[in-house]
Amino acid sequence: MQTLSNERGRMRIKENVKYVLRDANGNIKPFFRYNPVAHFMLEKLGLRLPKIKFLSGSYVNELQLSNLITNAGMAAVASRINGSGGEAAFTYIAIGTGTTAAAATDTALETEITTGGGARAAATASRVTTDVANDTAQLVLTYNFTSSFAVTESGVFNDATTGVMLARQVFSAINVVNTDSLQVTWKIDVD
Repeated sequence: MQTLSNERGRMRIKENVKYVLRDANGNIKPFFRYNPVAHFMLEKLGLRLPKIKFLSGSYVNELQLSNLITNAGMAAVASRINGSGGEAAFTYIAIGTGTTAAAATDTALETEITTGGGARAAATASRVTTDVANDTAQLVLTYNFTSSFAVTESGVFNDATTGVMLARQVFSAINVVNTDSLQVTWKIDVD
């Protein structure tokens, strides 16, 4: 049986956020993905583990993870549904370098990137099908970097600079350098 926090974080899609990193020539740069045991030791126990192929994880061409829907995000969605508030649509994606675990009470990223090609921006918004026609909101944004960062968090917002944060996710560092691009895809399934 799933817990409420698992259900609200995934919104019924197991791994609903995808990251694809490419170099200046458009070639995919693989990520190291920790296996479940190593991920638990890293996330819950705070242990730093070496990236040893097969022992602690493997390299993948895309990183897919689950997110956490925030309390403020749930309230804003409820407001948008019945029109009782003035919340704008959630169409902005932000990335950052913060490492504190995501919590339902979060209202912002810990350390949002605002320079070097990593600033918050409007994503391409669409509806796609997960279970029934058009039941999933999809946001896709590609960052083109002019600086280097260790990206470790991302979130969905309804404003270009402030606004309400719908969802947040923290993950192992995605190291980007000048001329890299990072495509971020969020899917929020309405069940």
